[in-house]
Amino acid sequence: MRFLHTSDWHLGRRFHGEDLIDRQRKILEHICATARTEQVDALLIAGDIYDRAIPSLDAARLFNWALHELADLNIPTIMISGNHDSAHRLGIGSGLYAKAGVHLRTDPDDASRPVLLDDAHGPVAVYGVPYLHPTLVSEQMQVETPSHQAVLTAALEAIRTDLATRPDGTRAIVLAHAFITGADSSDSERDISVGGVAHAGAAVFDGIHYTALGHLHRPQAVSDRIHYSGSPLAYSFSETGHTKSLALVDLAADGTPTVTHQDIPAGLHLPLARLTGRLEDLLSDPAHAPLADAWLHVTLTDPARPYEAMSRLRQRFAHTLDMKHEPATIPAQATDTPTYRDRVRGRSDLDITHDFITTVRGTAPTDDEQALLQEAVDHMNLHAQQKETV
Repeated sequence: MRFLHTSDWHLGRRFHGEDLIDRQRKILEHICATARTEQVDALLIAGDIYDRAIPSLDAARLFNWALHELADLNIPTIMISGNHDSAHRLGIGSGLYAKAGVHLRTDPDDASRPVLLDDAHGPVAVYGVPYLHPTLVSEQMQVETPSHQAVLTAALEAIRTDLATRPDGTRAIVLAHAFITGADSSDSERDISVGGVAHAGAAVFDGIHYTALGHLHRPQAVSDRIHYSGSPLAYSFSETGHTKSLALVDLAADGTPTVTHQDIPAGLHLPLARLTGRLEDLLSDPAHAPLADAWLHVTLTDPARPYEAMSRLRQRFAHTLDMKHEPATIPAQATDTPTYRDRVRGRSDLDITHDFITTVRGTAPTDDEQALLQEAVDHMNLHAQQKETV
């Protein structure tokens, strides 16, 4: 049986102010065209359909158009909600969509209710596990300690219980939206840490023939049976140069998956590029002429921040979207003191609050204070997630 695995559409997202709706429509057209060309038996969409809980009207219209296109494929589509989606809003109409072959899984209670498919080798059960925020679903899933590991373990235990009732030899596919230990993230994914931990171990998917993951935007394999398709578009400059793709999955009679990544055509990519150097050099160097129409992230290395740098850059590079100033070290002003941007880059909210306490008071937080800080960070993240899911 052949599947096409995609995720993280983020319909309605903007890129540093640039509207992506038209580009996202072309990506969805490409996904549907690939499903037809490759003659897949089902389409797997592993969450983050929308970029916001309350999507823009343009995003909702595009999703409505996509639903019709998916129904016209005349193959089953299995789709789950991600951490950017409002599970409740996305799930409205799911019973009606299922009659057209589009199966949404947005309620944790439905994770163990598979979409059942068949081929010449027997049945395939496809289970959809929506994004599970540990604090919000721990009671529903009857777990004592709210963690990503605990709620995913509970969901997979329920799936294995259902799978045990299926005919011998039934092959199992699971869609999930999570950060699995060992995978590589980028700057465009939202932090989902709870209790300081964002990860769950790959072992929760033991016994599943193929796990189609969403959340991380770089296509990658956690194991030969666990894959991220990655986002079909780049959503941050940290993804400049990433190869965007769709995952084509051929499931053998014994359940062994063969995964081939189908690269997104170059014409559909965002034209991202990075430039580094002194302003006058960037404005005058003929080697940069091919980047005149690129979407640029510029790092200026001038000793002092140039006057009206952004407007001057845009005279040559109209789509300069982001700029930062990182002066090259000057011997007379050399210093080993990093900037605030350098100190916080890539660090968690909890690490930053620890540093603040240490700097202001002169001593590190005690164990009790660290627990309170962790509780505050978790509360902030939970509040943000509750706003996404109402």
